[in-house]
Amino acid sequence: MKRIDIDGAIRSHTQWRRQFLNAFAGGDYADMPLSEHRACTLAQALREAGGKGTESAAFRELTAAHERFHALANDIVDLSNNGLGDAADLLLPELNEASHQLVTQLDKLREYRDD
Repeated sequence: MKRIDIDGAIRSHTQWRRQFLNAFAGGDYADMPLSEHRACTLAQALREAGGKGTESAAFRELTAAHERFHALANDIVDLSNNGLGDAADLLLPELNEASHQLVTQLDKLREYRDD
């Protein structure tokens, strides 16, 4: 697969998830910049991806996992911003699971990478 730096995407995603969870747990969520989430670099790479892997079930599953992760993050942001931090807290385990699924799907694309 061309143009997706899988290792870089995993590192970037993991770092963002860690910052998100730490900021939320510390009560400093409002101070965390959301641009990294709502202007995701992986989303851009997925749109521009080329090669045989883009027709695979693994790519479709990655796209779905990516969309699910961001939908949950958006829900958490919205709940938190609307004073519903307790409800947002309940979504954090689901966000963690979505994050792990996203990384798993990224890893599956290695077999399609054009070296």
